[in-house]
Amino acid sequence: MSGETTDPRDPKNGAAGKSGTQEKAETEAGGADKGALEELEALAAENAELRDRLLRTMAEMENLRRRTEREKSDTAKYAVSNFARDVLTVGDNLHRVIEHVPAEAAANDPALKSFLEGVELTQRELLNMLERHGVKRIDPVGQRFDPNNHQAMYEVPNPDVPEGTVVDVMQAGYTIGDRCLRPALVAVAKGGAKAAAPGKDAQKPANDDQPGEASSGGQQS
Repeated sequence: MSGETTDPRDPKNGAAGKSGTQEKAETEAGGADKGALEELEALAAENAELRDRLLRTMAEMENLRRRTEREKSDTAKYAVSNFARDVLTVGDNLHRVIEHVPAEAAANDPALKSFLEGVELTQRELLNMLERHGVKRIDPVGQRFDPNNHQAMYEVPNPDVPEGTVVDVMQAGYTIGDRCLRPALVAVAKGGAKAAAPGKDAQKPANDDQPGEASSGGQQS
């Protein structure tokens, strides 16, 4: 009948109403969980980005620290380069004085001999002072020409040494630390024999006689 009323105490009607409320609550809860998940993912991405920036900054600071220490060390080591290069000119002049005094004249003249000894003492002290500050003299005679430390002035035909060997020094060279302060002015051998390969001589027999000749010599006796 149309006039009938719905009894709220009817279990069917109560179950239907409860089902609708739960569905709405579950929908709202699902939306809240989804929002929280998205927020958590955004925070995780931001945290990863900040961590990456922190690691990059720490790496840059470490590189800066190492570069600063290296520059500080180089400054302390090579600060005297310009001064030492100028002092080498004084050493060259002392060397020229020693070379231009004939040994016979110094032996016959006590005053000249005493003067020459004083110049030699001054030159040795100058070289010792430079060495205490990391400046060392290059002695390339007999060594292979090295363009990093030597400057070739001319070539000398010399078949007795391998080609490219330094045979004479016109002006001494010097290094400071692991750098070339002034290259040595040298003369280089030209047209010499090539250097023997290592171990080549070891393969040769110690006795040049052939085995057949040695045995024939034993039969003759």
